[in-house]
Amino acid sequence: MQQREVDVVVIGAGTAGMTAYRAAKRAGKQVVLVEADQYGTTCARVGCMPSKLLIAAAEAASKVAQSHEFGVLVDKVRIDGKAVMQRVRTERDRFVGFVLKDIDSFPAEDKIQGWARLLDDHTVQVDKAVQLTTASVVLATGSSAFVPKVLLDLADRFIQTDDVFYWEDLPKSIVLVGAGVIGLELGIALAQLGVEVTVLNRGQRLAGITDPEVLAAAQSLVGQALTLKLDASITRTEIKNNQAVVHYEQNGQEHQVTADFVLGAAGRRPNVANLGLENTSAQLDDKGMPAFDPVSLNINETSLFFAGDVNGLHPLLHEATDDGYQSGLNAALWPEAPRPVKRRAPISVVFSEPQIIRVGVPYAELELSQTGIGSVDFANQGRSRIMGKNAGVLRVYADKNTERFIGAEMIGPAAEHLAHLLAWSLQMGLTVPQMLAMPFYHPVIEEGLRTALRAAGRNTTA
Repeated sequence: MQQREVDVVVIGAGTAGMTAYRAAKRAGKQVVLVEADQYGTTCARVGCMPSKLLIAAAEAASKVAQSHEFGVLVDKVRIDGKAVMQRVRTERDRFVGFVLKDIDSFPAEDKIQGWARLLDDHTVQVDKAVQLTTASVVLATGSSAFVPKVLLDLADRFIQTDDVFYWEDLPKSIVLVGAGVIGLELGIALAQLGVEVTVLNRGQRLAGITDPEVLAAAQSLVGQALTLKLDASITRTEIKNNQAVVHYEQNGQEHQVTADFVLGAAGRRPNVANLGLENTSAQLDDKGMPAFDPVSLNINETSLFFAGDVNGLHPLLHEATDDGYQSGLNAALWPEAPRPVKRRAPISVVFSEPQIIRVGVPYAELELSQTGIGSVDFANQGRSRIMGKNAGVLRVYADKNTERFIGAEMIGPAAEHLAHLLAWSLQMGLTVPQMLAMPFYHPVIEEGLRTALRAAGRNTTA
């Protein structure tokens, strides 16, 4: 077995791991990047980019289906599932190629492919080939889909979200288990592309929405796009005539639904198993998750650091990048006291149709007695009606005493762009009056934001 001594070992070559590697290298350290699977990052291969390619196809189909509202008549719409998935795979591979080009630029001696396992705080073994002695370690091993046991009886009729981007054609029908961010994005996109989609969700919440008015609007709009079953608990599954049959309970009644496939989207779990954390000084809970400082990402009482989805804090690419940079730098400077990750204003976007956003403090965490809330319903918002996108609700939150904008939740048109305006305003510490002093052109969807801000301003006491 080869023995090597290095300054930093980074386990996992995804977005966070690659960023951690670069940060530690720039600090002048000898760094080794270990990857157990194929290179290419979750985002590029089976995450952000291919999902948006599928959504882009769905948006094209939706525009054609809606064209009659504008007097543009299309005699027949035919969706070529094979062509849709060919473009998804081709463009996905192009994005993956960019990542592979970056990986190729790293010195060969800095990369090892194989399964990494911690033997102690300062020793990492990769398969049975290499043993690395190191001052510190960055764990950037990402997360994996959680699979409820009740779905395992479906064998090859059960698929995970990652599998979708390897399809060669679209199925006729699916049952989607879970109505989180990934589930809604894929479910609505597939429905727009002609797939019969049924969503089974254990609770009422959709895509992390906590504001009751936004949630009510989302339940209505999503229910128009596909078959949505809330408070539905799966009791058993089986295969009949090469079809997946899912039995579920809803409101005390037993039901069943049949489809080509069952797509699991019931959340993700950190990849901490089989890393050998039990061999280190880390304090593990009953799920094998180590106690760590969420500010610096240092695993308590050790020279180990978390970065990216594996820490379960902020499963977003830009957050993974920030995690990777600071964890890589902290690992390089160890045993100097770890520095905090510089967080940006919280922002999340669900690229469903309509889009869903959350910025800053969510409704569920507000001190309602100290919060002024403003709303706008996009049903009659000018630009939205012109575009035929007049559906959804935006709610903005402001501190009653300081009038500072503190958060928002929304489902509606152009939400990804409004999210950025709001996140920038939040990060700059703007008050509602300062935001209203900014220019609003006419007619634009942003005028809807102005309406909500005016209402929030009226509900503050300053």
